[in-house]
Amino acid sequence: MAHWPEATTILNLIEAADTIMIHRHVRPDPDALGSQLGLKRIIERAYPDKHVYVVGGIARDLEFLGKMQHVEPEMYDEALVLVLDTANHERIDGPCALKGKTVVKIDHHPDEDEYATHQIVDTTVSSTSEIVAELARIWDLAIDEQSAFLLFAGIVGDTGRFQFRNATPRTFEIASDLIGYGIDTNRLYRQMYKTNLATLQLQGYVLQNVQVTESGVGYVKIDADVLRTFHATPEAASLLVNSFSGLEGLKCWVMFVENKDEIRVRIRSKGPVINEIAKRYRGGGHPMAAGATIDTWEEMDDVIAALEEVAAPFEFENEES
Repeated sequence: MAHWPEATTILNLIEAADTIMIHRHVRPDPDALGSQLGLKRIIERAYPDKHVYVVGGIARDLEFLGKMQHVEPEMYDEALVLVLDTANHERIDGPCALKGKTVVKIDHHPDEDEYATHQIVDTTVSSTSEIVAELARIWDLAIDEQSAFLLFAGIVGDTGRFQFRNATPRTFEIASDLIGYGIDTNRLYRQMYKTNLATLQLQGYVLQNVQVTESGVGYVKIDADVLRTFHATPEAASLLVNSFSGLEGLKCWVMFVENKDEIRVRIRSKGPVINEIAKRYRGGGHPMAAGATIDTWEEMDDVIAALEEVAAPFEFENEES
């Protein structure tokens, strides 16, 4: 059972607010959207007289989860703002989020930016969607099939379909409870993991061009020319970061994706801590999953060298020879 001292205070704030704005990070993933839309649904069903808005952009591939809403700056004057799944205030999607009367942060990333008045930050939890599901239980607010679908999607996304080490026994318990609401997991997996021919061909390019250093660092470079060749967006390319995660001898890996005047850096790991490296390059995240941004391809070599430094001394425990 989670112990979050601020849980009661945050519920009191929700009950007292007439207008509630729910934000999350830019370039949302299933956890960001699942927790955002799931919490909106839970609050609206419990307090039908409240005005609850979800704010931000949305990726085309995730539109099946729900739609965002248009809001005006003056609506924040007396609003309670809930910011989900966002470690740093720079990554909040929406320019007015911190202008609310009260700001609450609910997140599972390392707490490096205390931008809110009240917060629940728990890095032991798999996802923000798992936190929201747990909060609904603590607050005694009902979950229905729709909110269960959204929260389950978020948990699935951030645990890599329960393959990552962040999936704890409690994660499986909560996931089991959510499935019990009758959600259509087949529809969810079809929608979350569908692809088109161009993306599939780009994945083939990724698999053919991955490089691995002697220290066990894998990397792939996807520049603007590659994106044009495969008619792919930077967002679609970035989703392929785990395409070669099962490669033998791989300790950590990184995908570099050109996006207009910057280069996105998606980093993943099987053991070496990589979020400290991401911080050096305008990023951050979890110890095993992080993101960053660089400005030139020359910096790519610096990122790879930094990853080699943490990968070289790392050895897997209980690894069969």
